[in-house]
Amino acid sequence: MNAKPVLIIMLLAAGGCLRDATETVSLPVPPAKGGEVVMANENWKEKLTTEQYQVARCGGTERPGTGKYLYNKATGTYQCVCCGYTLFGSDAKYDSGSGWPSFWQPVKPGAVKEKTDKSLGMERTEVLCPQCGAHLGHVFQDGPDPSGLRYCINSASLDFLPETAANSQ
Repeated sequence: MNAKPVLIIMLLAAGGCLRDATETVSLPVPPAKGGEVVMANENWKEKLTTEQYQVARCGGTERPGTGKYLYNKATGTYQCVCCGYTLFGSDAKYDSGSGWPSFWQPVKPGAVKEKTDKSLGMERTEVLCPQCGAHLGHVFQDGPDPSGLRYCINSASLDFLPETAANSQ
């Protein structure tokens, strides 16, 4: 057996692991409070809980029906747990019966970034924070009017800012 292809595969795999360990996030969308969000994975691990890190930084999914914001009915805004970017308003939140907080639209155009996700043997549209690249969830075309969209978002990727606190900033 020729060892060269095996060596190349091993080096590529090791390089992928190394990249993951030192990955920084830098997106062209300016953040709400100035400067791009660039942080090494070790810093994200220090800032976030284990569940928040697994969901927001590693693209995981919290178990359905367990998210802290699933049944939240308070008025306010939902922000990225990693960087504080405002993503969704409570006025667009609804009970989809999916087990995750659902919204029919972001707080404004461009408030979320979308990309094709071909994992798990299917094609879906992943929803990301445009400021820091955090994984938020997925968007599906089975939502209510007026958009027909269902942004199915992990609570672990969100912070909630009640309206009274939002108005004082």
